[in-house]
Amino acid sequence: MKRCNPRIVLAGFLFFGSIGLLFSGGRNEGGEQVQISLGLSGNPSTLDPHATSETLTFQVVKSIYDTLLEPNEEGRLVPALAESWDFGEDNKSIRFTLRRGVTFHDGSAMDSRDVKASLERILDPDFNSPNRPEFEVISEITTPDQHTVVVYLSEPSAPILYSLASGWAAILPSEKIESGHDFALLPLGTGAFSLVNWSQDDRITLKKNNEYWMAGSPRVDEVVFRIVPERSLQIQGLISGDLDVVYLVDTEDLALLEASGEVSIQQSLSSLVLVMPMNLSAEPMQDRRFRQAVAMSIDKQQVLDIAYGGGVPVHTFMDAGNPFFADLENPYPYNPQEARRLLAEMGYQGQPVELVVPQNFAPHVRAGELYQEMLRQVGIQVSLRLVDWSYWIGEVYGNANYQMSVIGHTGKLDPHGIFAGYARGGRYVRWENAEAADLIDQGKRVLDFTSRQAIYSRVQELFARDLPFFFLGSSNRTVAVRSDVRGFQMTPVLDTFDFRRVERVQP
Repeated sequence: MKRCNPRIVLAGFLFFGSIGLLFSGGRNEGGEQVQISLGLSGNPSTLDPHATSETLTFQVVKSIYDTLLEPNEEGRLVPALAESWDFGEDNKSIRFTLRRGVTFHDGSAMDSRDVKASLERILDPDFNSPNRPEFEVISEITTPDQHTVVVYLSEPSAPILYSLASGWAAILPSEKIESGHDFALLPLGTGAFSLVNWSQDDRITLKKNNEYWMAGSPRVDEVVFRIVPERSLQIQGLISGDLDVVYLVDTEDLALLEASGEVSIQQSLSSLVLVMPMNLSAEPMQDRRFRQAVAMSIDKQQVLDIAYGGGVPVHTFMDAGNPFFADLENPYPYNPQEARRLLAEMGYQGQPVELVVPQNFAPHVRAGELYQEMLRQVGIQVSLRLVDWSYWIGEVYGNANYQMSVIGHTGKLDPHGIFAGYARGGRYVRWENAEAADLIDQGKRVLDFTSRQAIYSRVQELFARDLPFFFLGSSNRTVAVRSDVRGFQMTPVLDTFDFRRVERVQP
């Protein structure tokens, strides 16, 4: 058998929305328990990692569950619950050797039966996991012994290892799966922390797993996710010392934070691709000239700077820092005069269009307001409708019940995860393009990086030309951290939070 190098370079992509985060909590004085408190901008819709694709969920359950393998700080695949893995000679099977001595939070031992049951749950059509398409290349799963799992594939698959390293491939206890346990409200994994309490619209409290398999982790006793939609309250908490980290700081708050003398600022390009999805099954979005007019009405850099604190414009469906990113020339550059001409050519007479925006993400709301004004200037009347996150997930993303929207995609480790499901009339933009669909199918079977890069470059050209989304850009990511907190990390590409090495130190 051929040995799989567990340090395979990730071709990353991130799925879904800009999300606020903070740390706060107890101080390590006089032997007190050490608490890190984080502020989320909204409630997760579920804590079942197999039942959703939303970033809010994975930002919480990253601490509760583990996967067979995971990305390290450099974005390379390394062992997690699997100590090693080997591909068969035909590249159609993978043998995983599991780590020994791992237990679930209820004390039961993790073994090959749990891996098999977890993957079969994702694949079960009756369970209807939104991530099932990523795993359908799996044809069979066998368990030769307690510590060995063999995954058989219907065809060679480049993306499958990356899917198995993503949060939605979390390993759950087989006995609980069989008994119908409610993982949505009572998650149970092998992770560094276990659930203590989830109080809707208030907080999610996790406690340290003293039996965690990773030596020296975790280093704090509690992690508390506090639901704090108001960004101003996050900033106030950070300055006062009640909060320890704020994720995605607004540009206008930087001077105030720097002046406090207790906060360090870290800035990098995020892995988001910020978009305005358009429902191609609805009027007037069905007409490509309308979509072109929308694209030519919007000053991308202005929206990035005002709504998202800066960033890099993109013109296709991939973040700018991705190894597979095609740096295309903008086919529809900012040109309001040409936008008005296209609208007149198609006979558009100012019919109102609704823009649905998730209200708990302030940058998206600001972007929506800017889009509304820029489109008004070319004669497109836009009404904003602010909705809660659960409605957006269910009705916009799930049922395509909208005309246009505002969101950011993030959270995929392999480019196939970005594009799968698009171009055959599926997903929420309802785009159909036979060439793109065939290339997307082809790309997942090709293992060579250079060949895949050529395939996905053409896919991105087709996205750019047909405009199922208006593509804005990749935003800057600004993180502010209190001086007594060390070890805060974000999982590369996935935009989740890793607290296994977080600790409090004397500044």
